[in-house]
Amino acid sequence: QVQLVESGGGLVQPGGSLRLSCAASGIIDDIYVMAWYRQAPGKQRELVARSISGGVTNYLDSVKGRFTISRDNDKNTVYLQMNSLKPEDTAVYYCYGGPPGTWGQGTQVTVSS
Repeated sequence: QVQLVESGGGLVQPGGSLRLSCAASGIIDDIYVMAWYRQAPGKQRELVARSISGGVTNYLDSVKGRFTISRDNDKNTVYLQMNSLKPEDTAVYYCYGGPPGTWGQGTQVTVSS
């Protein structure tokens, strides 16, 4: 089973940028959906961005134009480039791959001045 490990989280000021990475132990071009979810304190986990095999991408409305998901199949890594970050983007960000469905351990993103 593929294992996913996220990195790249941290503390950033509003308007700043971060790039999250999700390294897979297996071959990600065999994985139909790679996605990033996030969960803020007291809130449900929500889908932020999704990359479907073949090139289709989908985004949460509130991040459209600011976040970009991409796959590097040579490196078996999925990225989430986050620009123009807002305090409301603060959450633990999780990488997901499936089906059948594998989750990473999460990485904290905090947007604060």
